[in-house]
Amino acid sequence: MQHFEFNTTPLIKFGSGCLEELGNITLKKIGRKILIITDKGIIETGIIEKALHSLKEANVDFTIFSDVQADPPESNILESTKLCIEKSVDGVIGIGGGSSLDVAKVTAVLSKGQEKLNEIYGIDKIKGYRLPLILIPTTAGTGSEVTPVSIVTTGTSEKMGVVSNKIIPDAAILDPELTLGLPPHITAATGIDAMVHAIEAYTSKSQNNNPISRSLAKKALRLMGKSIELAVHNGSNIEARSNMLLGSMFAGQAFANSPVAAVHALAYPIGGHFKVPHGLSNALVLPHVLKFNAITKPHIYTEIAYCVFPNLKGNSNQEIAQEFVENLSNLSKRCGLQQKLSEVGIKSESLNMLAKEAMNQTRLLVNNPRDLTEKDAFHIYESAL
Repeated sequence: MQHFEFNTTPLIKFGSGCLEELGNITLKKIGRKILIITDKGIIETGIIEKALHSLKEANVDFTIFSDVQADPPESNILESTKLCIEKSVDGVIGIGGGSSLDVAKVTAVLSKGQEKLNEIYGIDKIKGYRLPLILIPTTAGTGSEVTPVSIVTTGTSEKMGVVSNKIIPDAAILDPELTLGLPPHITAATGIDAMVHAIEAYTSKSQNNNPISRSLAKKALRLMGKSIELAVHNGSNIEARSNMLLGSMFAGQAFANSPVAAVHALAYPIGGHFKVPHGLSNALVLPHVLKFNAITKPHIYTEIAYCVFPNLKGNSNQEIAQEFVENLSNLSKRCGLQQKLSEVGIKSESLNMLAKEAMNQTRLLVNNPRDLTEKDAFHIYESAL
């Protein structure tokens, strides 16, 4: 029997309207003085008001940091950490998309004053502890509310990961109502991102690829496969939104314990250099990476293909894997996402640079079911152009 380890957020609240419980959960998990980390969009759309109302009802004192940027740079985290220390808070609440949740995670660590940001990049580099932490996602995509990963943009473009079970939060609140106002293009990109998490978790070469992750990945793909188009084209469909949010969390739990691979490794340089949203970056390279992997490992995709597309007609593993890849491309297209790197401003002269930078993502590439070289990465980018 395989030995494995599985970690996840200890308290998960899910359900329409469950954000109303934030105040009481905060008192139990953090205390009465908190820092809320979010972005300006969450403030401007009024999404945050329900959260603030619940905190006020519970007599929780809060300060808001709302300057989170997409693909947050190091300076963003240092600013939030400075405010957190100045206010002497009991803990941190992150509310928003993946960027806000990632900033909240690292801020909770750095605010203890035990280590510096450049010391915690990589796997299990956090030596000390963090402040108590609650995360509230407003997109169905990153699954950050249940993962031990936080992604930071270093310098001008490169992305680095802080990977440690110490940044898994104390509680996550998943209220599908918070996702009702998401525009179609964000719903599509974050939804495909979550599906990539499930696909790569299931097919990961990680030694910790485990039966719990594989089961969650399949469940995630079933939920999202039947719901993503409904959520994109009818954003007020609460059942579709609920399925996407729950599926995203399941996918997050899956890849938190059976890590992602080459799709993410090749997507990161695209986002870093060309400011393409992370979910779209994944969608652009997804079919091409899967096609590359399926040459030698078609059976791993056959096992999950029917979770998303129950009516596939292939007779062999190779045929089913090819059909799976084609159907994923068509799904992305029906959801309104760009299909080629050239459509987001990437030219052929950038491909060598992208391939070289993708090779820096060693923590991800080791999990890919097929070994991938810089030359392979170049050809994958070329096929996606």
